[in-house]
Amino acid sequence: MNGADRLCDVLLANDVDVCFANPGTSEMHFVAALDRKPKMRCVLGLFEGVVTGAADGYARMADKPAATLLHLGPGLANGLANLHNARRAHTPMINVVGDHATYHLQHDAPLTSNIESLARPMSDWIRRIADAESVGPDTAAAYQAAVSLPGITTLILPADAAWSEVSETAITRTALADPEPVAAEAVMAAANAIRSSRRALLMLTGQALRADALEIAGRIAEATGLRLTAQAFNGRIERGVGRVSVARVPYPIDLALEMLRDVDVLILVGASVPVTFFAYPGKPGRLVRDDCEVIALAQIGQDLKGALAWLADELGVRPDRPAPIVRSVAIADALPQGRLTTDAITLAVARMMPENAIICDESITSGRQFFALSQNSMPHDYLHITGGSIGIGIPLAAGAAIACPDRRVIDLQADGSGMYTVQGLWTQARENLDVITVVFANRAYAVLQGEMRNVGVNEFGPNAQRMLTLDEPALDWIAMANGLGVEAGRVTTVEEFVRFFEGALSRRGPFLIEAVL
Repeated sequence: MNGADRLCDVLLANDVDVCFANPGTSEMHFVAALDRKPKMRCVLGLFEGVVTGAADGYARMADKPAATLLHLGPGLANGLANLHNARRAHTPMINVVGDHATYHLQHDAPLTSNIESLARPMSDWIRRIADAESVGPDTAAAYQAAVSLPGITTLILPADAAWSEVSETAITRTALADPEPVAAEAVMAAANAIRSSRRALLMLTGQALRADALEIAGRIAEATGLRLTAQAFNGRIERGVGRVSVARVPYPIDLALEMLRDVDVLILVGASVPVTFFAYPGKPGRLVRDDCEVIALAQIGQDLKGALAWLADELGVRPDRPAPIVRSVAIADALPQGRLTTDAITLAVARMMPENAIICDESITSGRQFFALSQNSMPHDYLHITGGSIGIGIPLAAGAAIACPDRRVIDLQADGSGMYTVQGLWTQARENLDVITVVFANRAYAVLQGEMRNVGVNEFGPNAQRMLTLDEPALDWIAMANGLGVEAGRVTTVEEFVRFFEGALSRRGPFLIEAVL
């Protein structure tokens, strides 16, 4: 029994039984230990951004953390972009980052780096393991922090701590503290604001966007006239038939300002005060008025559903009051015919998605109509890009499919963003995951074209065009998908898209549709 074995045993004792990995030399003793643990599922990613993105998607759907295995500081650095998204989603995750043996650090070998400084911006908790005997308690502490925060924890595992022997000891599940209670003062303040004549808005995120919590929020809204919304970017929303409909703050600044301009009181349940994604000349950074009162009813890490239930009780909203749920599938718009458009794709997916589908949305500009359309779709889970760091869609879908092997995962994927972690298609193929990837092939960074216009630039010269288009040469998604082991088809009309999407739904394994726009 060595330190690496102990690390695996503590993870397994806490039901952390999936490890997304891209290991190197320093982690070979951990790899050998994983080989001795048949209960641990090991999933290889060909790039660390795939590893961290997949661990994010897994935890969002499994409601428990996965482990990642990353090679030293450079390997961690390769995965930081999707750790940023995971941190913004409040995803529980345990990163195991290998390092040189403690006595080797003095030599400043080529791969030596300050791992703590790399991990700190994207981690909620960091610890360097001192020796083999510390592996067990430090791993338990990492698990406890990941689940309780919830958030990203990073364990730095020196090679000698992994290979050195440890004493025999019983491994038990790590005890978790109860969630921090919501303050009675916050509940009373929220209730009084709702009872007043002021215009109040209840803004949700995190566990408050699960179906059971949304039912409570929906009852409160219907009984009191309170407005209900989700923050702009959320890790997971349970939506569709049988669930309470919830809008979200739109990304475009002018639409967001219009939505929030008349809010007198903002009541936050896990959410943050809404702000613009970027600064724009002559426009505010905060999306609610300066005189808007902000009440934090509950924060991430607290019992968000319990806070809503307490608020409902304080307002006299009975738990047996019918919730304003979506009663039936009602997407009235008929599909157009002929040339493919972004709206036709989103309408087709909203109409055709199967019950209990998981939608991973990194469509950026192309799929903005999907969220509103799909509120009346079959019941499904909606996973969004939370931190704005592109390249999450393909690995997020892979992780979600591993967490929920009996459900169909649909990735709405912008083409430029997809190129950041296209290697994730190989993981989907290797694991034979039921993922349909719909690539919106507009062959441009369309979101950046919009941002140029937002700052007052409406005509693009040659240099700007070359930085904002992807058509010289055009990306060949069929060739890339096939090269990574995923079957694929290219469509240019609505009729072709419907036929290919129906075909993908009828088969097992990953499939990619390049929708040429």
